[in-house]
Amino acid sequence: MRIITGKARGMKLRTLEGLATRPTSEAAKEGMFSAIQFELHDRRVLDLFGGSGQLALEALSRGAAFAVINDASREAAAIIKENAQKTKLMPQCRILSADWKEYVRGAKGREQFDLILLDPPYAECNLDEILNALIEAELPSESAIIICESDENGIPTPIDGYRQKLHRYGKSYVSVFRRAQEEE
Repeated sequence: MRIITGKARGMKLRTLEGLATRPTSEAAKEGMFSAIQFELHDRRVLDLFGGSGQLALEALSRGAAFAVINDASREAAAIIKENAQKTKLMPQCRILSADWKEYVRGAKGREQFDLILLDPPYAECNLDEILNALIEAELPSESAIIICESDENGIPTPIDGYRQKLHRYGKSYVSVFRRAQEEE
């Protein structure tokens, strides 16, 4: 697993051993970032289920301004920190280890993000619940892009006020949500 492009291009990233995390495939990651490649500059990023941190670090490498990277696992948070230091992107990161619900509750009214990356454990998390909690907490900015990775059974349902575009990469599905514009 590596950073695909940008200032940390080619840097290899470490991940947790075993089945505790499921890294995003290179094809899915490339597809995600190709869809938003010209919209990353200066964005504030939230990676709510960081794993190795690869998605947020890829966004930072490609020009995003700052990232909050969270993972419930302290071991994963330690690996994220190691990867952020190795890529020299640590100054642009805040790395946390909290349950996603706890983080969303604490961030409500205090933070907003322009890019939200959601790649939760497929079997343990419901993307509809997560999306609703994020929107209720007003964490997406007016120009936010929300990207969700899931398996076939976890594809999120459309969100009121957002357009959804669905992409498939092998057994993974990537949903890209953008706020619907008034003139559409």
